[in-house]
Amino acid sequence: MEMNKRRAFLSGAALASASLAASSVSKVAMAALPEPVLQDSPLTQPPLTPNTGRPYNPVVTLNGWTLPWRMNNDVKEFHLVAEPVVREMAPGFKAHLWGYNGQSPGPTIEVVEGDKVRIFVTNRLPEHTSIHWHGQRLPSGMDGVTGLNQPGIPAGKTFVYEFTARRPGTFMYHPHADEMTQMAMGMMGFWVTHPKGKHPAIDPVDRDFCFLLSGYDIDPGSYTPKIMTMLDFNIWAWNSRVFPGVDSLNVRLNDKVRLRIGNLTMTNHPIHLHGHEFLVTGTDGGPTPKSTRRYEVTQDIAVGQMRQLEFKADEEGDWAFHCHKSHHTMNAMGHKIPTLIGVDHSGLAKRIGKIIPDYMVMGERGMADMAEMEMPLPENTAPMMTGEGPFGSVEMGGMFSVVKVRKDQKPGDYSNPGWYKHPEGTVAYEWTGPPLAMPARSSNAGPSAMPRQSSQEIAVKVQKPGKKAGGHDH
Repeated sequence: MEMNKRRAFLSGAALASASLAASSVSKVAMAALPEPVLQDSPLTQPPLTPNTGRPYNPVVTLNGWTLPWRMNNDVKEFHLVAEPVVREMAPGFKAHLWGYNGQSPGPTIEVVEGDKVRIFVTNRLPEHTSIHWHGQRLPSGMDGVTGLNQPGIPAGKTFVYEFTARRPGTFMYHPHADEMTQMAMGMMGFWVTHPKGKHPAIDPVDRDFCFLLSGYDIDPGSYTPKIMTMLDFNIWAWNSRVFPGVDSLNVRLNDKVRLRIGNLTMTNHPIHLHGHEFLVTGTDGGPTPKSTRRYEVTQDIAVGQMRQLEFKADEEGDWAFHCHKSHHTMNAMGHKIPTLIGVDHSGLAKRIGKIIPDYMVMGERGMADMAEMEMPLPENTAPMMTGEGPFGSVEMGGMFSVVKVRKDQKPGDYSNPGWYKHPEGTVAYEWTGPPLAMPARSSNAGPSAMPRQSSQEIAVKVQKPGKKAGGHDH
């Protein structure tokens, strides 16, 4: 049934014909295209170790993968296919998005400083598109702004982008054509340019992770994001996945870890790591000077920015890693639900229960109870706060994951080691000794820091209906 839905969606949204007519920017562009590589698994794929071109230490894309290439003389050739995709955002929750090569976000592109790069872009969307190589130094005509630097790539056609990766760093790619639609539908991807040799401001690391921040407005029971939404999103995602669907970041004790994060949502995200301090070692402008770096535990990433964070994983355990905007660590929530904390509506619940047997009280004691309850959900959505940990419900969703640090994690092993086994005496526990005295409380609110502007009583004047007030007669 699900496969039929996917086929129907893809066949309806994609074009029946996808003739490959390359734009002539070089003689090689007229040769046979590299075969496009597709991926539809939502799981984190192993790093792609280069077997051609300059060597580098590859990144691991959280719930994603790296796009293979072919060498054509001394040029690295990639093939991106812009197309409708079905993305599993969490188990039981799929979205109809637009992306590249079977996924949203598209595959990560990895190159080395100085590489000559040629990217074939085939458009299988129902409208024209382009790709902007965000943060790259390149010829103006390769910058990808439709109408300014190039014509849009028509539906069913293939264009070619050629440039040299001039500087190492953390970048991304996304359309600069009908952005409101195409980026809201999930069209984005990661780009990493590795240094060609030892770099004074770029240290080698043991593990290198990357992911993009994205936001969607998908009503429970529906499949397609609402592209007109500006701020009121209900799905906050890392690489178009939401917790508990976001994979953990699994590292070895004392590994030096790099996190590359890009923000293509409509708001900022303060990214917070528990148990460790990190340095901000890079932006989309390049590596930060070592003299400017300072230790942080939270880094705010503004709209359109990239940040590169590095830390030594020297504390064993399971450590939360998340956006510190609390509503961004939930899943599909109702923004118009009133706050009912402290309101006793048990009598009302009993009366409603006679008509609707499955009715539950919501929010009387806070929302934590909702994570413990099994509520009937619409056909296609993610529970609001979910994820089961070793001690019960984690009560998180959206932009949340876990960094798992283990001394027995082997180098190059990215598999999930399971839950941390805490040494005896290192877990918070219930006090069972004598009752503790209640703290003294003061009823004095204290004086005002500033005098009131006016202490006079303000008389309220009521204008009766039928009479004009202020020159407006409604």
